[in-house]
Amino acid sequence: MEIRVETADDAAAVARVVEAAFGRPDELRMVEAVRASPGFVPELAFVADDAGAVVGHVMLSWVGLVGSEQRLLELAPLAVAPARQREGIGSALARAALAAADARGEPLVLVLGDPRYYVRFGFRRSDTLGIEPPAPAWHAAFMAAPLAAYDPSLRGKVVFPPSFSLAV
Repeated sequence: MEIRVETADDAAAVARVVEAAFGRPDELRMVEAVRASPGFVPELAFVADDAGAVVGHVMLSWVGLVGSEQRLLELAPLAVAPARQREGIGSALARAALAAADARGEPLVLVLGDPRYYVRFGFRRSDTLGIEPPAPAWHAAFMAAPLAAYDPSLRGKVVFPPSFSLAV
């Protein structure tokens, strides 16, 4: 299996994986909306390719901070084909995305997800770093993974772009 940057030719396979993984179309609509938005970072969208078959997908895209020009990366969504879950594919995708963000000199990556899953990649509650979630009810599940370029003075409330409203 290879983790590689997504290409336009992967769109249909990614759509099948994302919708199957979540069992509903919301996350797929979000992926499509992010791809069409200014927040899309093509070099930070990855697929897990197993002998030419896309079996997983993850993307990082830009979100904002209230009252700041600072942009931060949000990991969403992370999807693995149901028949291939529990094989380490999601972990490989998450690690590849974090490594790519770190190599670009990004300060941190955010995620809204299950803390029991994401803690293994260095994520912790974002509010412990002074980063507030877009919605107060998300405190326990809104996390950040500080990277090598992390600066503790980076603080504020995250603002999701309109493309994220399709899934949250």
